[in-house]
Amino acid sequence: MSNPPLFPDVPGDDHARTGGGDGPAAPHHRGLAEPAVESAPAPVVAVDRRGRVSLVNAAARALLPGLVPGVPLDTGMAPDWLVAAAGRGHGGPDAETTEAAETSGAKTATTAATAHGPLRGRAFTAHAAPLPDGHTAWWLSDVTGREDAERSLRSERESTAFLARASARLQASLNPRRCVVTTARLAAGHLADAAVVVRLSRDRRPEVTRAVSDGRLEEETLSASPEEMPGLAEALAGFPPLSFRSVDPGRVPAWLLPEGFGRPASPTVVPLPGSGEIAGAMVLLRRAGSEDADPGDDTVTRIFAARAGAAISAAALYAEQVATVAVLQRELLPPTLEHPEGVELAGAYRPAQGAQSVGGDFYDVHPAGGPGRETDVVLGDVAGKGPEAAVLTGKVRNTLAALRLVESDHVRLLDLLNRALLSGPQNRFVTLVLASFGAPDPGTGRVTLRLTSAGHPPPLILRRDGTVEAARTSGTLIGVLPDASATTCSTTLLPGETCLLYSDGVTEARGGPYGEMFGEERLADALGSCAGLHAQAVVERVGMLTSEWLAGREHDDIALVAVTAAHRTPLSAVGGTVRSGDDR
Repeated sequence: MSNPPLFPDVPGDDHARTGGGDGPAAPHHRGLAEPAVESAPAPVVAVDRRGRVSLVNAAARALLPGLVPGVPLDTGMAPDWLVAAAGRGHGGPDAETTEAAETSGAKTATTAATAHGPLRGRAFTAHAAPLPDGHTAWWLSDVTGREDAERSLRSERESTAFLARASARLQASLNPRRCVVTTARLAAGHLADAAVVVRLSRDRRPEVTRAVSDGRLEEETLSASPEEMPGLAEALAGFPPLSFRSVDPGRVPAWLLPEGFGRPASPTVVPLPGSGEIAGAMVLLRRAGSEDADPGDDTVTRIFAARAGAAISAAALYAEQVATVAVLQRELLPPTLEHPEGVELAGAYRPAQGAQSVGGDFYDVHPAGGPGRETDVVLGDVAGKGPEAAVLTGKVRNTLAALRLVESDHVRLLDLLNRALLSGPQNRFVTLVLASFGAPDPGTGRVTLRLTSAGHPPPLILRRDGTVEAARTSGTLIGVLPDASATTCSTTLLPGETCLLYSDGVTEARGGPYGEMFGEERLADALGSCAGLHAQAVVERVGMLTSEWLAGREHDDIALVAVTAAHRTPLSAVGGTVRSGDDR
């Protein structure tokens, strides 16, 4: 069943005069003032096709005092936006279409028009509904609460999107400077007209990064004092940890302001809390005459400051760790090898991938201390990686350097080293191999080697004919058992022959088509292809073949040391004579 019309269609003229002259017009039928409309909670104003008011209910009279039936709507009593909407409604195409439809008796579905605007400090929406005889009723709805909710929702969405974008950009780098620049740019683009991030350098001077919303960026380290800016020194000290402080614009020092920015309005100092300590402070600047900050921005600013401070702090911590690792690596890197007379020495070290960790492989060469003394070569592998492995590596190297001055026998030397390691608090072990040689025989150029392994792969001997032998030495790990045991073997290198010391990073390198280990057999084949090469060429070729096998896969530390008896014959002649056992 259809609802009855709001205003019943009563035949006759649109208006009936209730007096003489030009008095106000009034509806001639009772339907226009029926009790349901009069007492409706929503304001209702009806207008005829000539733009004259035909109805004002009680709610509308309270909202629009002075607006009465019979007067034009545009007398100044109604808001301009309602007058404009009503003016578009009467006499226009829609009115003509409706009038023609009513004349022909056709039934039409007219889409109601709407208008929106302020009224008495609140927001209203007016909905138009066509009525009989060309009248139009405008129902007014107070939408202030809805608009506030929608505005709040839009602001919340924008803030959420900003914080998500800020988090992604802040986490994209572990470079402290980039994090600071990103913080300043993000804050200048969303929280204020300009943002200044202040951090203290190692010598307690302020490092200032200024960003303006137009994209300008300024960075410098100053000799100024943070105390010149009220609240800045406290924020940099982290007390109180998350308190904002508004500052008198006249007390902002010139060194804090971006060039050409002018006197700011209501500067705010915001601490940037880090991980365990303050990461810096941020000063938000607004231009004079700009809109005041939304109170809801304080929450966004706090969240942003916490995320920015955490990112800057993490980047600074990472940079400090990288610097520490760099120092350790610089101290633990194998030394440049000198060549004793008649002997070639060459080494290669390739740290494990993934690497801001300190590797456990090392090698050292200790030159002979005088006539009749031997040169000592040591190559070792400390279990694990990181600072603990680095500490043990340094301890092993320093202890060996000291012990060799008082003990030349390999087995006793390793036993002393084992006792030294067991006396400390560490629970790691080390494998290593020692090689000692004196001056070559002046007549033949032969070099006599003493080789001792302590839980380490035995050295490989490359003869001039390409034959590869494993040195017959073995021993226990250092730093595990109360008594270390080892066997020492001796061998002789003729000119052009090489002894290769290597870490298990070579043999355990996984690669090839099936991810197999390189293994001892492939290493022996690789070394055999180096017959007649100088020491440097040997380590380069073995390292190259290992890298080709890896094909970019991850690997452990790789260390190589080649000891080669100096060549005495042209390389073209080397390898042409098959050696017999008594030539050793």
